[in-house]
Parts: sequence; structure tokens; C-alpha cells
Amino acid sequence: MKVMDLHCDNKAATMIAHNPIQHDHIKYVELDRFFIRENIDKGCISFPYVKSEDQLIDILTKGVCGRIFIDMIDKLGMIDIYAPS
Repeated sequence: MKVMDLHCDNKAATMIAHNPIQHDHIKYVELDRFFIRENIDKGCISFPYVKSEDQLIDILTKGVCGRIFIDMIDKLGMIDIYAPS
């Protein structure tokens, strides 16, 4: 069986997923936490930590500094169609 990596840059979310204690005070977590926990125990899912500056999706969801933005654009293979040739 191949393990699915869920790359996460949120250490708190990773700790909640690995902690078997109920987290009733966390309002956004419902049955998804039980599903994730069950699959972690089975060894189907792993949560490798990824630094925020290495998360490619961040350029689509939040503001990042210019250097990180350029690096991520290059990694995604995106080009500026309006750039002078």
C-alpha cells in the first residue's frame, strides 16, 4: 500500500491530526478529524511538514514577498504573457 502525503505548513493542524484526545473546543473540526486519524493509524496518510515559503499554493491564497513569488511562479512553470519579448 502506498502512503498518501498531505503536505501541511500548519503545525497545529498536524498535532491535532496526530493527537488521539478529543478536541471539542476546535469549532471547524468535525468528522474529518476522525477520518484523518483513522487513516493515520492505518498508515494510509502521512503529514510531512512543509515550510510556508515552500507551499506553492500560497501564491494563489495569500500575499507573499517578491522573491518567494518569483520562485513559486518558476516552479509552477507559469509565464507572464504580457511581458515584453
